[in-house]
Amino acid sequence: MANLNKAFVARLAGLPVIGPDGDDIGRIRDVVVTMRSEHKPPRVIGLVVELPTRRRIFVPMLRVAAIEPRSVSLVSGTINLHRFQSRQGEDTVLGSIVDSIVYAPPSGTGPNVDDDELVRHQVVDVEIERQRSRDWLVSRVAVRVRRGRSPLGRRGPVSIHPWSRIRGLDHTAIGAPGHGAESLVEQYADLRPADVANAIRELPEFRRLEVARTLDDERLADILQELPHDEQTEIVTRLEVERAADVLEAMDPEDVADLLGELPEPEAESLLARMSPADSAPVRMLLTYDADTAGGLMTPEPIILSPQTTVAEALAHCRNPDLSPAVASLVFVVRPPTATPTGKYLGCVHIQALLRELPSTMVAETLDTSLSSMRPTDSVDAVTRFFATYNLVCGPVVDDEGHLLGAVAVDELLDHLLPEDWRDLDLHDDRETY
Repeated sequence: MANLNKAFVARLAGLPVIGPDGDDIGRIRDVVVTMRSEHKPPRVIGLVVELPTRRRIFVPMLRVAAIEPRSVSLVSGTINLHRFQSRQGEDTVLGSIVDSIVYAPPSGTGPNVDDDELVRHQVVDVEIERQRSRDWLVSRVAVRVRRGRSPLGRRGPVSIHPWSRIRGLDHTAIGAPGHGAESLVEQYADLRPADVANAIRELPEFRRLEVARTLDDERLADILQELPHDEQTEIVTRLEVERAADVLEAMDPEDVADLLGELPEPEAESLLARMSPADSAPVRMLLTYDADTAGGLMTPEPIILSPQTTVAEALAHCRNPDLSPAVASLVFVVRPPTATPTGKYLGCVHIQALLRELPSTMVAETLDTSLSSMRPTDSVDAVTRFFATYNLVCGPVVDDEGHLLGAVAVDELLDHLLPEDWRDLDLHDDRETY
């Protein structure tokens, strides 16, 4: 298959990267360039490649043997497996340059256009081209006329210009606020929240914030819950306060409590005051418990049902896609009220037990009353022993009066026990090369 001497970056994204032995190493996610003066085209220094483990690494262009229409092959299987992080003076094409605002000649104009005749455009794609020296440089830029300054402004046709005819695309301009992130958000549309979280962690700070502002509240809430606490607070505190409160309302109460616990008290209270009372009440309750206790780890919104609920209804609750598999594994049965803190806690039913019963059976007839419960003041060690003893992934938290306060899920426990940088680690961290 013929080698390509030029290619648009958006078309490279997703292509498999093949080692010299034919092994599939990963897929291209971006191209890294170094910006030079405005009149010199940026130099391409490497590729961002996503491994099967979802880690993104840097592969220098010197390692690239050939770029073909359906794959990219390397001259050597020796690559650095450290997580990619852009350095000073480096930019990623899809992560930083695409969606930037630039000035280009109007469509149909000749080669000689004065700067005052240039029209405001938005970058759609960037072409890279191999030189005789074997270096790769940015050769052309695909742009679209942007009418209006809002992200929803009308879009014009796409035109392609040599780099030399583009103005306003230098390192300083790329870092300026106000550039959209619609292309990135479109790329993330089919990814799981955890994968989007990993992807945006590698973006420059300004672009990460632009992505957050472009996402809708529900999607942003799901992604924030997959980020480390310090990166959650970085994004939330830089959103407009009303928008931040709306996003917090869409998050799970336990994650909101963890996030607000990292903020100064006046700032946290300001956000709580702007949330609806129904959403802020469980968060305020969780904030009364130490983060290293069952009360601090629990969710106040597990599946809670009355004794008269049928098995069919209980299974319908378990199918709720908004619940994690751990929380959906156990149903808690209480006397009214069913909102936490509930009436008297009667027992629980595991989803496996529900699957063995007739749909018309009431959950009260299948209760497990022998399972111990945790107290809100139990330490993390006590919570860990609970899960190890009963081989469960979710367990009840009950107060001294027998009211159900919530449930601890094993994923929350693991998140608490793992080191803060666990998202940066994977099974290959003891290896330098592939």
